[in-house]
Amino acid sequence: MKIILDTNFLLIPAQFKVDIFSEIERICDFPFKIYILEQSVGELNKVKEEQTGKNKAAAKLALQLVKQKGLNTIKNSKKDSVDNILVDIADKDIIIATQDIELKKRLKAKNIKIITLRSKKYLKLEA
Repeated sequence: MKIILDTNFLLIPAQFKVDIFSEIERICDFPFKIYILEQSVGELNKVKEEQTGKNKAAAKLALQLVKQKGLNTIKNSKKDSVDNILVDIADKDIIIATQDIELKKRLKAKNIKIITLRSKKYLKLEA
């Protein structure tokens, strides 16, 4: 299984002090690889460059985690939003990890599995 992390999902460790990687290990009792879209890395860099305070710190930590964990990057030539790309590429072999309410609705309509943060403390896999 491929698990693709949405940009906002990578901000969880800084915002809520939740280790998303150990949580994913806890809830996924099957083999998986974690991926990130090339565009998400771009979004994080943009936040790091243009914002201040908590958002900047969260983006910095997210980028460090991407490097530390050696996340696989999905290259995509589409000039579209991260959400639209995720909806386009999602299928039965892909789980999307996101906090985005609109994106979750679109993915559920396609019967795509989703990982979300619950109670600001732990992750949950929704089929």
